[in-house]
Amino acid sequence: MTSFIIRRLLIAIPLVVLSSVLVFLLVANSGDPLADLKSRNPPVPPQVIADREHQLGLDKPLPQRYVSWITNFARGDMGVSIRGIEVRPLLWQRLKVTLRMVILASILAIVLAIGAGVLSAVKQYTPTDYTFTFLGFLFLSMPVFWLAALLKEYGAIRLNTLFGKQIVYTVGAETPNLTGSLGHRLSDYAGHLILPTLALALISFAAWSRYQRATMLDVLGSDYIRLARAKGLSRSRVMVRHALRNALIPLVTVVAIDTGAVLGGAIITERVFSWQGMGALLIQGVETNDVNIVLAWLMVTSVIVVLFNLIADVLYAVLDPRIRYG
Repeated sequence: MTSFIIRRLLIAIPLVVLSSVLVFLLVANSGDPLADLKSRNPPVPPQVIADREHQLGLDKPLPQRYVSWITNFARGDMGVSIRGIEVRPLLWQRLKVTLRMVILASILAIVLAIGAGVLSAVKQYTPTDYTFTFLGFLFLSMPVFWLAALLKEYGAIRLNTLFGKQIVYTVGAETPNLTGSLGHRLSDYAGHLILPTLALALISFAAWSRYQRATMLDVLGSDYIRLARAKGLSRSRVMVRHALRNALIPLVTVVAIDTGAVLGGAIITERVFSWQGMGALLIQGVETNDVNIVLAWLMVTSVIVVLFNLIADVLYAVLDPRIRYG
């Protein structure tokens, strides 16, 4: 297993380097980050503009700028924004907010997808199968911003009315200036997390459950499953130890590939619920043409996507030992 992980790491490193080149070229050619400064009236002194260009590294040739940027990035230095703020602490602060929602939403979506997919396959063409199929296509047809808006408009009101107090919040990732015990703070975080996490999870669950159902049906029709049943193994053991384990491999692939899509959905979800996370930071960086913020955001996202695909490769080896020797 160790040699397999090392091989996958050696493949992942060139992917990250290639991603960094593409990200840098994309952002470097997207426009002049000092365009607003240069267009002000009365005009800004040329020396001030030259100082800002030097501070942002814009006075160097493109290859030299890339080498300087990627070297600093590897050391953890992400530069400063056009407002003179250090990007690294700002990005880390926003990343913690977004990951809080993305990780919980992904876990919830995976659990729901596995449960719904397996039940639909085992109970094919029954009311249970039709119900999960209907829900899957329903959520697949909904844009994430619309589902988030519906949950915000109706879910919060109904739940708060049901419990007789505000337990579900529709704005922000936490209550401003929050104080109190750890339990109080955790309940506040949970109240802000419920609707955004649910909105993001349901969209992902819809697609993943259909994959899980299809692969589970394919596995259940395999010869080795029939052989296991013919040998007298219990139905539950055949389902869990033989069918489900093999049916999870394609789902792992889909979840890893969809990492970027989940992060994209998080941007929209944060916008609807007014979260100050990675999504708001990216939009702010794009609107102001803040090179270092956009570069850092795209690069960190690229690393996350590559990391999730690496984790998927390791899970392949766990689910199917033959892969690690391939």
